[in-house]
Amino acid sequence: MTNLESNLTTVTEFFLLGFHVSQVLRISLFSLLLLITCCTLCGNLLIITLVSTSRNLHTPMYFFISQLSITDILLTIDIAPIMLNIVLNNGGTITFIGCITQFFFFSFSEIFECLLLTVMSYDRYVAICNPLRYTSIITHEYCAKLVIVCWLVTLLIVVCDSLPILKLKFCQRTIIDHFFCDLVPLMDVACSGTQLVQLEVSILGPPAFFIPVIIITVSYINIIITILKIPTNMNRQKAFSTCSSHLAVVSIFYCSLFSVYVFPTKGKTLTISKALSLLYTIFTPFINPIIYSLRNKDIMKAVREEIIEKSLWFPQL
Repeated sequence: MTNLESNLTTVTEFFLLGFHVSQVLRISLFSLLLLITCCTLCGNLLIITLVSTSRNLHTPMYFFISQLSITDILLTIDIAPIMLNIVLNNGGTITFIGCITQFFFFSFSEIFECLLLTVMSYDRYVAICNPLRYTSIITHEYCAKLVIVCWLVTLLIVVCDSLPILKLKFCQRTIIDHFFCDLVPLMDVACSGTQLVQLEVSILGPPAFFIPVIIITVSYINIIITILKIPTNMNRQKAFSTCSSHLAVVSIFYCSLFSVYVFPTKGKTLTISKALSLLYTIFTPFINPIIYSLRNKDIMKAVREEIIEKSLWFPQL
């Protein structure tokens, strides 16, 4: 029996270190993250409720926005509770099954958002570049089919991602220097089986990230060309305003994601990596409903109508 084989053990739990900060900073960070988590859940639940109840929001664009909110809620529920416990207690344990489950839902929400943002860019492309045929192309049935395809493709990719991780072998090192179970920290503490994971990531990773980026880029190149051809400045601004929110969400999402997984990691400390990870796990789900609501007249109108309706309903009780 080799030394490696003798050191292998059946791992039942991991210890997540979280953030190495003082108690005062830890309490402040916990309070800030708790506030952001509550606002994230409330903001995304509000969008889902408004899209479901307001007739003015029963359009393809808002249907996709509601799906994005569902994804953001899933990511927040997956990451935030364990993260808050780790920050408050200066670290915490998570079972092996819990760790794999967290990674599964984290990967699912991130990959689905990549695909959904791609579908939304196609929706904006048709709306700007082919407005006369928009209602005939982007029907409610077609939107539902696109979302179902996104769910199924995401599920297939995530299952292929997760199965090799189950075959990783761990030694005595079960301490993960992160605040959630991500792929790289798991591979760092594994003793063997990482070659299969690296092969699978190199095969599925680039297409899953770069194909959506290429489609989104091509869509917006055509959108910009079409907008520049519009004769009046007012109409150009109106056309661009219909896709500016989506473009902002895409930029924030991919910039934060690429900074961790794509750009070179040499010279990047663990603290910087954790801070960057906070951007796409906590900040992005928080900022998405703000971007789509504050600059959106239809959503703000739906909010006012709901407030008026509730104010008229409560006095009758």
